[in-house]
Amino acid sequence: MYILGFPLLSLISIIDSLLFAYSIIVILACILSLTNADPRNQIVRIINNLTIPVFIYFKKFIPSFGMIDLTPLVILLILSFIRSGILPIFITFAKSLIN
Repeated sequence: MYILGFPLLSLISIIDSLLFAYSIIVILACILSLTNADPRNQIVRIINNLTIPVFIYFKKFIPSFGMIDLTPLVILLILSFIRSGILPIFITFAKSLIN
């Protein structure tokens, strides 16, 4: 089953890298929200375009605590759970296909 094992491991590695990169983007969005960043800046626009739709979706389910927004924290926890809880299951499965 080498034909399925190695491509699956590569796909899992790509997904893990993308989830890590998105975690960094969420952290950058939090930092930008604390500063007075220029919304016309291209980098700020890219970060906002990548994060604001996800933030809006999760804000439906997360209660607000005054001025504290817990949405980025919940998103980071979900990304961490996927990276450390779900992806290792697929890695084990892919390695079992190789052996």
